[in-house]
Amino acid sequence: MTKALLQGMEGVFIPIKDPKLSAKWYEEKIGFTLIYIDEEAAVMQIAEKSQTVVCLVRTLNHQPMKFPDNNFGVGKYYNFLSLDIEETHRLLVEKNVRVNSIGGEGTTKFFTFYDPDGNPLGVCQ
Repeated sequence: MTKALLQGMEGVFIPIKDPKLSAKWYEEKIGFTLIYIDEEAAVMQIAEKSQTVVCLVRTLNHQPMKFPDNNFGVGKYYNFLSLDIEETHRLLVEKNVRVNSIGGEGTTKFFTFYDPDGNPLGVCQ
């Protein structure tokens, strides 16, 4: 077996229209913490012990992320982890976030939600 060359994920980059407005939404709706912001981007910490950051990048002629059509059923680029997917789903609904219903088979459950710029983001457990 070949030794893994990579050790994890440092950053996830999401195209947005306005770093200030998006950073506020990601803080208020899903609890990310703002690390850095300027006119072009906002860097958010997912959770206190997470090594992965989310970088919200202002894009020109913004278009929401769209995963190419496929037969595997994937419609988003990212899945965030949840310890209690039902609770996460319920809280997002209470915060008026656009969410799809929970799906999955066996012990794997997942759903998609959308940020204010229309980007589909996933949650799985």
